[in-house]
Amino acid sequence: LPQPGPEVIRQAGGLHKFVNRTKPIITDSGGFQVFSLSHGSVHDELNMKARNSKTRDGVWTSSMLKLSEEGVLFRSYLDGTKVLLTPESSVAAQKAYGSDIIIPLDELPPYHITPERLHHSVFLSHRWMARSLKRHLEEVNQQAMYAVVHGGVDHDMRQISIDYLTSLPFDGYCIGGSLGKDRAELVHLLKFVMPRLPADKPNHLLGIADVPSIQECV
Repeated sequence: LPQPGPEVIRQAGGLHKFVNRTKPIITDSGGFQVFSLSHGSVHDELNMKARNSKTRDGVWTSSMLKLSEEGVLFRSYLDGTKVLLTPESSVAAQKAYGSDIIIPLDELPPYHITPERLHHSVFLSHRWMARSLKRHLEEVNQQAMYAVVHGGVDHDMRQISIDYLTSLPFDGYCIGGSLGKDRAELVHLLKFVMPRLPADKPNHLLGIADVPSIQECV
């Protein structure tokens, strides 16, 4: 997003021409990247290691400055300037990229979280995704948008997320948020979630790339 920026990609003919790819491209909203600014990698978060930056006077600060109903304010890794990422600006950027599949802005809460904070996060993500879908439908451009089902490892919250998101006209559904502390918890969660998603729409499991986990999930 900060570099080279959506407008440069648009002027280059979109991502397909920019990277010389003819097959479909899915782009993320920036939600996971915002999460990493505050918590580091998923591995770091599970091991309670926050990612921060240190100023010259020894004060530790996070690059994520503010999370609000409007969106998320963070510092650019390039020059420290403040950037406000909203559901609408995230969709606009992905429109400029010419992505085949757009992921709406969501918050990725950490694994270690209170039930109250998880509840707040899931409903914030729902509101953000509804705004994203509204913006997307104003200018579809033969692009698809997949919602992101949240709720962490809490089955009740996952069901709430499934019920709400499947009531909206998304083209497909991603399984996102915290997916558990290990492969066993991931598989247990998917056994609950997958049968509850629409059978006539595609699904995408976010953030899982190691071969053993993929074999377990297929």
